[in-house]
Amino acid sequence: MRFAVVATALLSAAIVRADAADDLEDASSSVSSAVESATSSAVEKPTFTPTTLKAPFLEQFTDDWESRWKASHAKKENDKSTEEEWAYVGTWAVEEPSVLKGMEGDKGLVIKDKAAHHAISAKFPKVIDNKSKTLVVQYEVKLQNGLECGGAYMKLLQNNKALHAEEFSNASPYIIMFGPDKCGATNKVHFIFRHKNPKTGEYEEKHLNNPPMARIVKTTSLYTLIVKPDNSFEIKIDGESVRNGTLLEDFTPSVNPDKEIDDPKDKKPDDWIDEARIPDPEAKKPEDWDEDAPFEIVDEEATKPEDWLENEPTTIPDPEAEKPEDWDDEEDGDWIAPTVPNPKCDQVSGCGKWEPPMKKNPDYKGKWTAPYIDNPAYKGVWAPRKIKNPDYFEDKTPAKFEPMGAIGFEIWTMQNDILFDNIYIGHSIADAEKLKSETFDLKIAAEKTEEEANAPKPSEKPESPMDLNFKDDPVHYIKEKFDLFLTIAKKNPVDAIKFVPEIAGGLGVLAVTVLAIVISLVTMGSGAAPTKDQIKDAAKKAKDATVEAKDKAAEAVASGAEKAQAEVNKRSTRSSAT
Repeated sequence: MRFAVVATALLSAAIVRADAADDLEDASSSVSSAVESATSSAVEKPTFTPTTLKAPFLEQFTDDWESRWKASHAKKENDKSTEEEWAYVGTWAVEEPSVLKGMEGDKGLVIKDKAAHHAISAKFPKVIDNKSKTLVVQYEVKLQNGLECGGAYMKLLQNNKALHAEEFSNASPYIIMFGPDKCGATNKVHFIFRHKNPKTGEYEEKHLNNPPMARIVKTTSLYTLIVKPDNSFEIKIDGESVRNGTLLEDFTPSVNPDKEIDDPKDKKPDDWIDEARIPDPEAKKPEDWDEDAPFEIVDEEATKPEDWLENEPTTIPDPEAEKPEDWDDEEDGDWIAPTVPNPKCDQVSGCGKWEPPMKKNPDYKGKWTAPYIDNPAYKGVWAPRKIKNPDYFEDKTPAKFEPMGAIGFEIWTMQNDILFDNIYIGHSIADAEKLKSETFDLKIAAEKTEEEANAPKPSEKPESPMDLNFKDDPVHYIKEKFDLFLTIAKKNPVDAIKFVPEIAGGLGVLAVTVLAIVISLVTMGSGAAPTKDQIKDAAKKAKDATVEAKDKAAEAVASGAEKAQAEVNKRSTRSSAT
């Protein structure tokens, strides 16, 4: 009954207009959009509330964010191999997500331009120094348009007097670089720290060996880096530990150089023998060794197959070829048809003159060479002697990073709408976990619920429109039935009525309704034919019925979505209780 109401109302708009078939398609699409929108909005979402946690730096991009963050308009420094200059022209905005919004009122910092260089930074209220302290870096990344080629990492900038936001660029010295980066086959979560050589004063980047892969999804991802005073580190994604190790053992180049190095002045002696094996000098070629014997010889025992067609050529003129109309014998010469393989040869062993095949020569030995023996004069592989490394030093506490004065995003990306949010930089693992529970944990649950609600489930739907059930999915049911009816009707209206009677029935009910309206208009007054205004009024009533039906359909599906959400909440409560 519910389908009849919805279908009849939907079909009314189509009958009122002349192009009925096109309007039926529009009506179906309109209801689908309305119901999908209702489904999305029906997912219960938490409301953003600023945290009360404190940290050396904690950013949730509240309304006063511009007092902390400044975009850079510096030039990007390139390597010396090119004179090309790039400016940071990419724009930034603070806004709510446009894809799978998981929390009402929760805004983040968003990259707005494709294929552009972006740079923005914020100074810390106080310099962050983690000597003898744990360093915790945590932030959310939301790839609303995916990530095919670009970065979404942050930099913790070295504290110095030249730290000006307007001049922040790729050349600005940083202490830590952390976060996802993907382009083509490259997909990793960077963890790079800059280490100062205590002897030379020069800095060197230390790159994590075997970094974890970034998660390229449209739901929010949470990246966490923890570095402890004992030089151990841990990387988490969405709260799950994905990589751990130590700063002293898991980075290239290593923090501390080797104690010994090869002596650059040591040279291999001229008489050093480093050939482990040599040809046996006492070996001699046997007298019966024939180096001239051929590799193959004619097989004298072979006989011609009985079905061999020796008088048939291997190729013949193409019987289907025709002389081109513009061929001029005087200018182009006599025309000769192109040849093709003789089809008769495919049915037998072969055609043309038969010759015995070749076979491997049993007397073939090839060129004689002396066998190899161990070299009695072999001294082994030469290597220069080792000497003490004059540049050796030992830093036992590389986790004591230099003071950091600001955070910056300096990024080039092919995708826009990358969103950053809920940045925590401090020394408390517990506080970072608390912030995660207040923000990420709540929004990711809503995002995944909405993602699952909107995701197509072809495997769960019948393959044939004839097997659909209205109660399972009203939107899909109506759309598929409409599409099937229209497809058949364009070829044979009778078959359309036969195979999709529910649509035909809806049309019939609608026709009777419209006819009743017209008759009532005709019988009004003096019985004169209905006026143009009266017909328009009838059409308006039919369209109003359509709108009302669409609202009811959306309301019904929204109600279903709310029930599904309630079930999800019930299961979540049970899970947490256990």
